[in-house]
Amino acid sequence: MEGSVPKAMGRSEKPASDRRLVICTAIGQTIGWGTLFAAFPLFGAPIEAELGWTRTEFNAGLTVALLVSGLAAIPAGRWVDRRGGRWLLALGGWAGALLLAAWSQASTLPAYWAIWIGMGLVQATALWSPAMAVVVIQARDPVRAITGITFVTGFTATIFVPLTALLIDRLGWRDALLALAAMQALPGLLTLWLLPPDPPRDRARGAGGFDLGRAMRQPAFLSLAGALSAHAFIGVGLGAHAIPLLRERGLPESSVILLVSLHGPFQVAARAVLFALGRRVTMRGVGRLASALLPVAMLLLALAPSEFGWLVLYVLAWAMADGLMAIVRAAGVAEILGRDGYGAVTGALSMIAVLPRMLAPVAIALISEGEAGYGPVPWLMAGLGAIGAACFAAAAAQRSR
Repeated sequence: MEGSVPKAMGRSEKPASDRRLVICTAIGQTIGWGTLFAAFPLFGAPIEAELGWTRTEFNAGLTVALLVSGLAAIPAGRWVDRRGGRWLLALGGWAGALLLAAWSQASTLPAYWAIWIGMGLVQATALWSPAMAVVVIQARDPVRAITGITFVTGFTATIFVPLTALLIDRLGWRDALLALAAMQALPGLLTLWLLPPDPPRDRARGAGGFDLGRAMRQPAFLSLAGALSAHAFIGVGLGAHAIPLLRERGLPESSVILLVSLHGPFQVAARAVLFALGRRVTMRGVGRLASALLPVAMLLLALAPSEFGWLVLYVLAWAMADGLMAIVRAAGVAEILGRDGYGAVTGALSMIAVLPRMLAPVAIALISEGEAGYGPVPWLMAGLGAIGAACFAAAAAQRSR
């Protein structure tokens, strides 16, 4: 298909099927995001109650981790380019297990924050960007492999939020963390068992003098950075504020929870359609659609009456955009910018998106406090979504030329 991700990826032989790669990465990423990210908010209340920390002090741990992960993203990407990612993913996963166990014993803020500095390094080495770099390097059909992986990872919160809540209720927060640490040991074992050995250094992608600075100055890179940063701000902002924003509309609590819960299934449905279309679509086309849906979803949120049926349309549009952009962020970067230095390039994109990810929850909270409600927030996100759509269209046009 026109503009599809090129087949040539280095000189190492590829397996006859991507099945082992997809299974390993899907399970590893679901567990990793579940234990190291999705479960985090559930520990706030019991830790604050036992240790007397404020909500700001507790959440500062995740903020520090996001900052560190952004700073470490480029070195981690370069490592995958030059040496492969098998051992990086395995060791990062095991480090995450050790840090979860250490967190279960923490009783002081300095120790807690130090643990989350380490968690930032784990996120940079064991979660999405390096894992997708490995998939892009090793897969015979990266787009279908990444789409297959996201079928499973789309249910991360659906699995780990209730599971973690149950563990905390039955075991207490400290033993719940130990249980999560035991689960987090599994991705490293799967990585070493299922993934092929890393290629020799002289055969790894990016070993031959890739110029990241030059790549980052390309208009297509800058446009992609703008598009992904807009998506990051909206995604993290809604993740932190969707429930109180919908509650403000006067909906029953059951309707609020149901609307938020529909996000995952709608995401997976959009990915299933993409998987079925296969090579009949390009990542540029998918990215244009997904980025255009972002402002549409936010306008629906701003304008829809406070009725469940209308707000389902907002959830559908937002979930489709969010679900497809996760794939575009991995496979679309390779299609638009190429595979040379893919790990370093995606690391740079992750680093740039760290600031909007960190600012979104605080900025939206400040707006809601200053305006005594969330009224302006959907309009702000619609504007950012429109900017993101324009940026992605510019990146896709650069690739077309």
